[in-house]
Amino acid sequence: MSLGFAIIFFVVLTVIIGVAGTQLTKAADQLADLTGFGEALVGGILLGAITSISGIITSVTAAFEGQPELAFSNAIGGIAAQTVFLAIADIAYSRANLEHASASFTNLLQGVLLISMLSFVVVIMAADTVTLWGIHPASFFLIAIYIFGTKLISSAKKHPMWKPAETKETVEDIPDDDNQKNVSLTSLIIRFALLAIVVAFAGYFIAQSAIVITTNSGISASFMGALFTSVATSLPELVVSVSAVRRGALTLAVSNIIGGNSFDVLFLTFADMALREGSIYHAATNSQLFVLALTILLVSILLMGLLHRQKYGLARVGWESILMVSCFIIGYILLYLM
Repeated sequence: MSLGFAIIFFVVLTVIIGVAGTQLTKAADQLADLTGFGEALVGGILLGAITSISGIITSVTAAFEGQPELAFSNAIGGIAAQTVFLAIADIAYSRANLEHASASFTNLLQGVLLISMLSFVVVIMAADTVTLWGIHPASFFLIAIYIFGTKLISSAKKHPMWKPAETKETVEDIPDDDNQKNVSLTSLIIRFALLAIVVAFAGYFIAQSAIVITTNSGISASFMGALFTSVATSLPELVVSVSAVRRGALTLAVSNIIGGNSFDVLFLTFADMALREGSIYHAATNSQLFVLALTILLVSILLMGLLHRQKYGLARVGWESILMVSCFIIGYILLYLM
């Protein structure tokens, strides 16, 4: 594949992923109301996993083809990009600060789970290299942490021990009657499956085109993965969150990002299994560690915003959104210069 064709192919696939993400939003909102699971759980677990398929395929493909830096940077860079996407969703919601209006105990727990998983990855990178059948044992612990955290979040929704103060700007997750009329659960599941297949194929070919661009353009694998492939494969999350805000499903918009990001950490587990030589955690360089630390910083800022709950900021955009975008831009300039 030539460099020019790879760039065109990359852009086309990015558009395809974005369109598929748009179609997922309505179905997810309907499914949350139809099943009674709620927007936070459906957005954070089911929708988060489905919109992550392209990113999984990209990281696994890159790792299998001997590009661990690209695989690692795509996984963690996607989390950073998606966290900043909430700032864009905040801009799209003109009534008030999105983090104030979408207050949810479930979303806070998802954010804490995400920081726990990212911090665990830092611990793995600092420890000695250990592999079992070519896989680092910590990869299995990451899966266990995610499962335990998800169960904890599910039980917290059923029996919450903490509840945010309600204001006139708070939008609660109340089932929409229209979403429960003339909607078949079977048709929703089929629609999800078909969209998942489209996103998976797009993710595979995005990885292929990214490897060509990295090889022929002089762009480092770290920067390519941390910015370009991660943003391209994360477009469904951006589209879903903005569309959800437009539909008034604010909890779904936030949980899709935070909950989906927790699942995205497992990209490293899958990539570690696909990498044929050694541990992906120890194939990473200082550039990947930098992106990881930046991501933890961004998520921490978001959690502070969710707890502080500023009603109105500059142009009704919260201080946390402005700070996240600023840190993201400065961080990636520094990454490019590294």
